[in-house]
Amino acid sequence: MTGRKRIHSFVLFLGIAGLLFLHGCSNQPTIAGNCANCHQPNLDDSHQFACTTCHRGDDKGKTEEQAHVGLIAQPAHPDNLEITCGNCHEEQVANVSQSLHYTLRNSVNLIRNNFGATTELTTLTEIPITTNPDTVTELADDLLRRRCLRCHLFSSGDNYSATRHAAGCGACHLSYTDGKLVNHDFAKRPGDDSCLSCHYGNRVGFDYYGRSEHDLNNEYRTPYTAQDTTDRPYGVDYHELVPDIHQQKGMVCIDCHAGNELMAPSKDTPKLSCRSCHDAAVLAGNTPLSAGVVRSDQSYSFTSRSSNTRYTLPVMQHKAHTTYKAVDCQVCHAQWSFNDTQTHLMRSDLDEYDQWVHLTVQGNSEIEKLLEHNLDYDNEELAPSTTDKINGELRSGVWYKGYTMRRWEQLSVGRDSMGNLKVVRPMLNLSLSWVDEDGNVMFDNEEGSDNNAGMLPYIPHTTGPAGLFYEERLREILAAEQNILKDTPNTHQSDDE
Repeated sequence: MTGRKRIHSFVLFLGIAGLLFLHGCSNQPTIAGNCANCHQPNLDDSHQFACTTCHRGDDKGKTEEQAHVGLIAQPAHPDNLEITCGNCHEEQVANVSQSLHYTLRNSVNLIRNNFGATTELTTLTEIPITTNPDTVTELADDLLRRRCLRCHLFSSGDNYSATRHAAGCGACHLSYTDGKLVNHDFAKRPGDDSCLSCHYGNRVGFDYYGRSEHDLNNEYRTPYTAQDTTDRPYGVDYHELVPDIHQQKGMVCIDCHAGNELMAPSKDTPKLSCRSCHDAAVLAGNTPLSAGVVRSDQSYSFTSRSSNTRYTLPVMQHKAHTTYKAVDCQVCHAQWSFNDTQTHLMRSDLDEYDQWVHLTVQGNSEIEKLLEHNLDYDNEELAPSTTDKINGELRSGVWYKGYTMRRWEQLSVGRDSMGNLKVVRPMLNLSLSWVDEDGNVMFDNEEGSDNNAGMLPYIPHTTGPAGLFYEERLREILAAEQNILKDTPNTHQSDDE
């Protein structure tokens, strides 16, 4: 072989080796080996490579058992992210692991601190596991792990048709229909169905679409409705109320909540506010403008990230915006707000189910399945046990839920820690109980340390026109504060006394 041919062969070898090394991030055949005998995943253009790149396993295996040796069923699960998605998306994986969507640390610490915890956790997986709680904090930990945290990136969601989703990155970037994975087409921009697979129930997101949950079973449903029940895609049927004006116009969640906010550490993510798009002074001073916002003479417009629709941005002009300084926009512009008072949560280790016959709808598929099975006396009774929603471990006890009252029409206003007027709702208006397997009441209606009826500032996503009576809301809260001050005795003495 001549020297030129040797060099040519060597360069060709390096080129082939380089392609093999980079096959996980380049366009390669979508199916490898025998995988195609059972699977046709329909990959998107950015992920045209062999199944084994993400799922491992043996693509030469001639049987299912052989092919699945070393298989990673959920490559996008947090336990696998670094060795799968992280091969091509190292920065994104590093960032998302510190994000609030990944750790849920704000929600976790809010509940734990309300029930006496003195330490802050950095992520939901740090919540202690307690079989037999000795303190109300430990009882709250068990509540979080086995009742509350059914929707997070370590989980595939509750078993309802609209709440199933993939774990990890797939929770946002893979589409599910009727509880089943549609394909392996990773969407760069998640649709609202993906958002609502977690942001449902009486939480932010559901209200954006004008939805408020019914009360639990028919006998307890308030305000009353005569409509038939559905397959309950979100676990509990819901009333159809007025959607947010932005949703009515066709805007989607990621138009305001972009990836740089959702996938990065919270301290690094500047957040949009109403003023980012509607305050002329803020818009004039912003350089560059917020993503999607453009200036034309003295007007501004916004282009949707998902549909490319152009919207003219109305800027604030009403005198109320200058008259009332320390008032959140939603105090006047929210059309309605969730207002569920006194949420009762009881852990029962008893194998007695008759008392729950009218409360089988729990918004929790595992508990509903247990109740429906055990209330049918032809079935062999299942033990009163439920799984840990973080590690999947089955433990004794079932967390049941009920409410004193479920409403939306009364929008409450209060002050935040900075003294600003905001919409508030009773998010910490919780009571915890526990009855052990012998019928002993270990904890009875334990309430948290919050002394304001559990009220916390909240941003209802139900924006609309302020209407004729916006000042009534302001007058009511200001008058109430004046009455409190008037009725409070002055217990402070002057220095001269």
